[in-house]
Amino acid sequence: MSGMTLILLWLGGFIVFNQFIRSYKIDHTTKTDAIVVLTGGKNRLAEAMKLYNDNLADILIISGVAENVTLSQLERQNHTVIENRPDQVILGNEASNTIENAIEVSEAVRRNNVALLRLVTSYYHMPRSEQEILLKNPDVKIIYHPVYSENVSDKWWKKWGSFCLIAMEYNKFIFVYVKNFVIRLAERD
Repeated sequence: MSGMTLILLWLGGFIVFNQFIRSYKIDHTTKTDAIVVLTGGKNRLAEAMKLYNDNLADILIISGVAENVTLSQLERQNHTVIENRPDQVILGNEASNTIENAIEVSEAVRRNNVALLRLVTSYYHMPRSEQEILLKNPDVKIIYHPVYSENVSDKWWKKWGSFCLIAMEYNKFIFVYVKNFVIRLAERD
């Protein structure tokens, strides 16, 4: 395969990826066993706290919290107060990347018998996050709750920073998808 063919394949996949990540239908009504939020992107935590306050889950799992950060500090940073069941908020401070998020989430899912979770993360991060979480928890059902940021342009072809962010995420997704495909194939044998 020539270099030009690979570039065209990558570009075609990138365009499909961009359309896919902007096509999520957000479900604001289904109650889940847990809301899982992966820290790192703008507005993720505030959105997850709002959903939790709206009683859309019995547990809130916050993965990727810096060590020694408390729930009170997170509330202040996000201008939100957990109104109900603060004792059911799980702060995970072991994760510093998406793979570690999946491990941290997996442990909380098992400990709390979670079968249905609402995943809150940036829209462009959703496909890779889903792949990593489902690899560790194949029986869990996920409701997607993407968070959009005004800092990432819909017109990525006009904004170099948005293009680079989404292209980097697309490359990471390809790697994770292929890795998980190979792992699943190996598990069958």
